[in-house]
Amino acid sequence: MNDFRHIPRKRFGQHWLKDQGVLDQIVTAAELNSKDCVLEVGPGKGALTERLIESEARFIQAIELDRDLIVSLKKRFSHKNNFSLREGDILSAPLEAENGFTINKVVANIPYNITGPLLKRLIGELRKAPENSYETLVLLMQKEVAQRLVARPGTANFSALSVRIQLLAKCMEVCDVSSKCFHPSPKVDSKVVLIKPFVSIEPDFYEIGNLLEKLLKHAFAGRRKKLRNTIGSFVTSKDQIKEFLAYRGISLDQRPQEISPSNWFAFAKALKETCVIENGSFQSK
Repeated sequence: MNDFRHIPRKRFGQHWLKDQGVLDQIVTAAELNSKDCVLEVGPGKGALTERLIESEARFIQAIELDRDLIVSLKKRFSHKNNFSLREGDILSAPLEAENGFTINKVVANIPYNITGPLLKRLIGELRKAPENSYETLVLLMQKEVAQRLVARPGTANFSALSVRIQLLAKCMEVCDVSSKCFHPSPKVDSKVVLIKPFVSIEPDFYEIGNLLEKLLKHAFAGRRKKLRNTIGSFVTSKDQIKEFLAYRGISLDQRPQEISPSNWFAFAKALKETCVIENGSFQSK
């Protein structure tokens, strides 16, 4: 950690990671080699940035919003040939490397207050492809959110977010991170997650994904309710759907968190093929 004095700004969600062991695990999880071009979101005071620059990675493109930190980072790293710093908001700034290299990995301690929209921009959505395709993302985030990303069906943490992300990428835990590993300490613990976006996407994935979003919204709004009382209530013709669900081993007596991401997608696809939506209800074609 450098000796630059900077008062963390709450509006930027600034908490400096100071644990050297966690920094090591983040870089190790990224498996950086001489062909990698890395995007770092919010380098802050540069603890992780330094590790990335010293790694085997070919180039590091950082994006920072805080102008005071930008001054310090430039003084510290501007002489490094494999590093570039762009000023801007990660939710709107260009994600390309300034030297023209193709960024293939993202490694970052992300601001917790923008986790949702940032994941959408980096990984995409069920109804919209991401701007760029990344091979690997290693992200340090709030533990509660991370647990949802890696949760399995039937567990307490499995949610609509679990379904969305797991249809787009493979998510794995790297390590837990105590609040004491930061300065200042946040009020919550954190977790490092390794995300591997899927390369092969079905041609009509995003069209089906748009329909799936409607299903997830209805179902998980009443996650304690059975599917027959949420989704079943707006499917006007249930015979074909019940037959399809039974074939997949799904029952309308199950709750939304008990259904796997692949079965959620298959359910949406079946609805698209057999029904039309009128006034918010699915009706047989």
